Amino acid sequence: MKSKLLLALLSITLTGTAAAQLKPEDAIKFRQSGYTFMAWNMGRIKANVEGQFNKEEVIKSANAIQAIANSGMGALYLPGTDKGTGWEKTRVKPAFFTDKEGVAKVAIAFNKEANEMAKVAATGDAAAIKEQFGKLGAACKACHDDFKIKQ
Repeated sequence: MKSKLLLALLSITLTGTAAAQLKPEDAIKFRQSGYTFMAWNMGRIKANVEGQFNKEEVIKSANAIQAIANSGMGALYLPGTDKGTGWEKTRVKPAFFTDKEGVAKVAIAFNKEANEMAKVAATGDAAAIKEQFGKLGAACKACHDDFKIKQ
């Protein structure tokens, strides 16, 4: 677990160098866009597991979520982005910037479940996809509960 934590923190640090040149409002916009795109794809998967199942649609959505989960979005949490406006006012809690272990824990869990979602989607097994979708949703919720301001 320590090696995964170290890897996650190193990844955030290395990608942070390139992102450091961003204006805070741009970093907020980019991360809001990424999360909005993931939410749309989560909705697409949900529609398939609750309605008429289309394996190809699930695969596309799972792959999109996996790509964003592994894109290094942690680099968009630059100093000064704890407040401010992107497309809308940021809703990240201040704890996101101070609780490095908590952030690493939810980030690692989310990446794990997003990667697994893509693998399971590729099988086309609707029951397994529904089960994994629940795990992925729980990983999203854990971060929202700890690090997102409720509206």
